[in-house]
Amino acid sequence: MIHNPGGRESALRASVAVTVGAGATAAVVVAALVQAAGDDPVVGAALSLSIPAQYRSLVQDAGNTCPEVTPNLLAALLTQESGFNPKAQSPVGAEGVAQFMPSTWETHGIDGNGDGKRNVWDPADAIPAAAKYLCDIASDVKDVPGNAQSNMLAAYNAGSGAVRKYGGVPPYKETQNYVRSISALASKPATGGKTATTQQAAAAISAASGMLGTPYSWGGGSATGPSTGICCSPNGHSGKTIGGFDCSGLTLYAYAKAGISLPRTAAQQYAASEPVKPSDVRPGDLVFYGSSASSIHHVGIAIGGGWIIDAPRPGTKVRIDPMDTMTDLFAVARPLPSHNKEI
Repeated sequence: MIHNPGGRESALRASVAVTVGAGATAAVVVAALVQAAGDDPVVGAALSLSIPAQYRSLVQDAGNTCPEVTPNLLAALLTQESGFNPKAQSPVGAEGVAQFMPSTWETHGIDGNGDGKRNVWDPADAIPAAAKYLCDIASDVKDVPGNAQSNMLAAYNAGSGAVRKYGGVPPYKETQNYVRSISALASKPATGGKTATTQQAAAAISAASGMLGTPYSWGGGSATGPSTGICCSPNGHSGKTIGGFDCSGLTLYAYAKAGISLPRTAAQQYAASEPVKPSDVRPGDLVFYGSSASSIHHVGIAIGGGWIIDAPRPGTKVRIDPMDTMTDLFAVARPLPSHNKEI
């Protein structure tokens, strides 16, 4: 920020609801869902980077405004900022598809479509304005040490002054996550790539289900299994003496067992996955919670029937929860095997 389910799936959903209501063990429920994931060929389908058709030409043209900005980077930024929602408005007042603050728009907004108006709510103005603003920022911080693209993105989020002050990406958690997430998303080809296969999705669910009952540990969990965590959560909970998983530690472990390496945090895992439409959710997909891509705070693994396996919060254990366990469900995405390194 600038400051149609088929009959088999429907039957499965009903079966799960009845089974859970009857007090069956979680293992029995998961076993049925793992089988369903293994039977479903759609889990392995390839998907494209989510760019609405009406904005593709705008992104392609604006993404060539200067050498530092590419169409894919611009698409990643707009996905991160608003999910291509031209009516987006943040709690702090950022507006439109590119989330310009009013003061920034006043200075940097342009009439991209030549209709005589500079309208922050019109993507035909806001998208080219975002690209031009990125180019202006890139020029402004060109002498700052470090990665030029990272510095440009950090300045878009936190301001050029902060980047110059700290000699690179400033030590703000939101800005650091913002830069990592957009960089990871921008590195994906615009035409998409192969997502997790049916077998990998089933393997991830099976691995996660094997950890049901494992304690929650803030910062805990790795590709090899449960581990002691770190200090401390926003509410002061420490994982230093608890062997277990936090939410993203569990998903990292589960997909490592399926042969896919995910980044460590939930926000980074979203950036390293391919978003899917709500109607296309399949077992094995990652379910993310937060108010924006850079503020994602929780992730779980969809197991079908409206359920997820997750490590919810300090004081709990790995368990099965309804998908609407939290009110701020942000997105569902399918891991990409090509993202096989930490970011």
